Amino acid sequence: QVQLVESGGGLVQPGESLSLSCAASVRISTLYRAGWYRQAPGKQRELVASVGGGGATNYANSVTGRFTISRDNNKNTVNLQMNSLKPEDTAVYYCNIFNVATNTVYWGQGTQVTVAS
Repeated sequence: QVQLVESGGGLVQPGESLSLSCAASVRISTLYRAGWYRQAPGKQRELVASVGGGGATNYANSVTGRFTISRDNNKNTVNLQMNSLKPEDTAVYYCNIFNVATNTVYWGQGTQVTVAS
């Protein structure tokens, strides 16, 4: 059973930073694409950022230039550095890994990020 455990969420003020981390119970090889999604109350879950096995990254327009996704295949972690946070970034953030060979998706349990003054 693959497990993803997110950490690093919390309450911050607008303009501040947070760093999220996702630890996987499996080796995140290049076969895995990794990403962070978020879901705000009353809204659909949306992709925030993703990183492919080769390191190519993709970001939602709303976070481009503020968020940075990274992966450490040796530590089996996926991280999201969030800078210049805005109230509209408030959501539950979910880690996701996708095995491109087996088309299997795994999700973490989510971590709350709240941006408020």
